[in-house]
Amino acid sequence: MPRAPFETKSAAPRALLVFVHEDAEQDEYAHTELTSLCQAAGCDAVGEVSQRVQHPNSATYVGKGKLEEVWAAVRDTGADLVIFDCELNAIQLRNLNDRLKVRVIDRTQLILDIFSLRAHSREGKLQVELAQLTYMMPKLTSVYTEFERQKGGIGMRGPGETQLESDRQRMRVRIKNLKEELEQVSRTRSRQRQERRRRPFPFACLVGYTSAGKSSLMNRLSGSEVFADPMLFATLDPTTRKVDLPDGYGLFLTDTVGFVRNLPTNLIAAFRATLEEVVDADFLIHVVDASHENWESQQEAVMATLASLEADAKKTLTVFNKIDKVKNRDDLNESLALNAPSVAVSAKTGDGISDFLQAASAMIRSLLMPVEAVIPYAKSGLVQECYNYGRVISISHEPDGIHLKAELTSEMAAKVAAAK
Repeated sequence: MPRAPFETKSAAPRALLVFVHEDAEQDEYAHTELTSLCQAAGCDAVGEVSQRVQHPNSATYVGKGKLEEVWAAVRDTGADLVIFDCELNAIQLRNLNDRLKVRVIDRTQLILDIFSLRAHSREGKLQVELAQLTYMMPKLTSVYTEFERQKGGIGMRGPGETQLESDRQRMRVRIKNLKEELEQVSRTRSRQRQERRRRPFPFACLVGYTSAGKSSLMNRLSGSEVFADPMLFATLDPTTRKVDLPDGYGLFLTDTVGFVRNLPTNLIAAFRATLEEVVDADFLIHVVDASHENWESQQEAVMATLASLEADAKKTLTVFNKIDKVKNRDDLNESLALNAPSVAVSAKTGDGISDFLQAASAMIRSLLMPVEAVIPYAKSGLVQECYNYGRVISISHEPDGIHLKAELTSEMAAKVAAAK
């Protein structure tokens, strides 16, 4: 049975939420997340219906009896939008719209709508449009009802079917153009990363579930004013800042789009240029909302997305954020021990930031090799490369060459060793 309608006082779209999970343990977490996604999209959740679905109905995803219950809930709550917490195919979308007489969308489309609201840069808008068109292409037939399509033999195609093919062709052309534009964006980002590589600092990428506090941590560490908001997906465009660390170390830190449970694959593909920052990083800083009751599920969702990018094996420093909201410190200490290397911080208050800086320095040291070498004057250009790709501790010019003591990347260390 549907729950009692939620209170709503605004003129925002009224959404009925439909949960279709196999496991009852997912219900509360899924409810909280989908409700938050609704808020981020600017609509109000006015009720919900749930069903255990192991084998989705090919026509309507839910069974006939449950569909009638959804229809009754739409009528009782006055909902003008129904959101399914799953991904629906074209046939299911068409049949659900026909039966429920209100707009039906799935979780993927809801996320795409939020991304569209959050995209401000040209790159972000291109990526979101590509994701939307890629999502819509296989579902385009749901726009055209059986009455609009007149099927027949050769030369008997009706106006509805002709329009469908025309729309498909326009979408294919636009998708092709978007991919070409984003390929140029990717090349530009690659050049920017190469330029940053000329400086003697490693790269780290902030990753984490949406609203875990990545942008707030970035602001705390760099003194910048990156937009930070508790709303889901507040940050879409990657931002890079230099962060100074103890003992002369430093790093370039990049904030990226937040991840979410079952992040749509077409979003991952469309945001490839942005997510290459993650793939190219020397190590990752995984920000976890320690105050969230389902932080472990969120952590698993992030790792699943990193695995899809083939970045899950990278060195990672786990940062448990929002410890100012954590009540049970014993559980927090246990989490820190199980997720080493890890630190606990509050980006809001600054508590634990010094521990983070020390841990980040240790991560950098783990990436470098101690080197003591004598570089011939004929190859003195290597010294500048050591500054570019490591940390030079001391240098002196002696009769037999340039005496160098440094911490270098393995590639650079091998280059210095070969210069004897």
